[in-house]
Amino acid sequence: MSEVQALPEAAVLVLAGVIGLLVGSFLNVVIFRLPRMLERGWRRDCQLYLGQEAAAETAPDINLLWPNSFCPACRAPIRPWENIPMVSYLLLRGRCRACGVRIPLRYPVIEALTAGIAVLVAWRFGASWPGLAALVLSGMLIVLSAIDLEHQLLPDAINGPGLWLGLLLSLTGWFVEPRDAIIGAAAGYLALWGVYQLFRLATGKEGMGFGDFKLLALLGAWLGWQAIPVIVLISSTLGAVVGSAMILFAGHERGKPLPFGPYLAAAGFIHLCWGQALIDAYLGWFHAGF
Repeated sequence: MSEVQALPEAAVLVLAGVIGLLVGSFLNVVIFRLPRMLERGWRRDCQLYLGQEAAAETAPDINLLWPNSFCPACRAPIRPWENIPMVSYLLLRGRCRACGVRIPLRYPVIEALTAGIAVLVAWRFGASWPGLAALVLSGMLIVLSAIDLEHQLLPDAINGPGLWLGLLLSLTGWFVEPRDAIIGAAAGYLALWGVYQLFRLATGKEGMGFGDFKLLALLGAWLGWQAIPVIVLISSTLGAVVGSAMILFAGHERGKPLPFGPYLAAAGFIHLCWGQALIDAYLGWFHAGF
């Protein structure tokens, strides 16, 4: 990345924003298609297990690369000039050219969010290999958060490879050392698994899904065991504040589950960028109190 490092900082940030917009467009594809691909696979597996003949699928088969982008409502293909991140949404006034159905606001939001995070990561890490790795982690967290919000699902297809990638990258020492990464992966999973078991014993209900355990294990593999308490504290605080606000102001029913993955992802990203500063600030406050 020597050529990129030679660019002025402002140019690197602009380039990161443009790349973030393009990547955000692809993340939208993953967010839309991956749950449907998984559902189709689960249906086939269940039919095979039960010895049933597979029912004919009404929708065409899809994967992350095929077919080209299309309108989910009418299946009309989206032409290249209708697929420019954010710009096309504004030009089309948020509606499909063919059928006029409103395009979900999620599409420009994810594109803008990915661009903003790319700029922030480029500012924090610079044009470097750790910066590229941080962008990969950020992209996974965005996809997991969006899918969890829409489907209350944190797919193993992302959690699993993300965890192993974090463990392998620990060999480089960019974020943490291998020992901290291995302990972090185990501690991340066991921390929420323990909370889950205690909550189930106390209430007879399941407070969270296994995908949450795996996501925290992923973050532990990338950021080390030292990050686990900070991530749990930040995510719990965010979840409590947002959940209370939704109950008070948005009419959310008490007892109705809320996805926890987005809060874990947000806390993980905060720690990725400012984790050591947060730990140092907390230790300074703690020592000042004594």
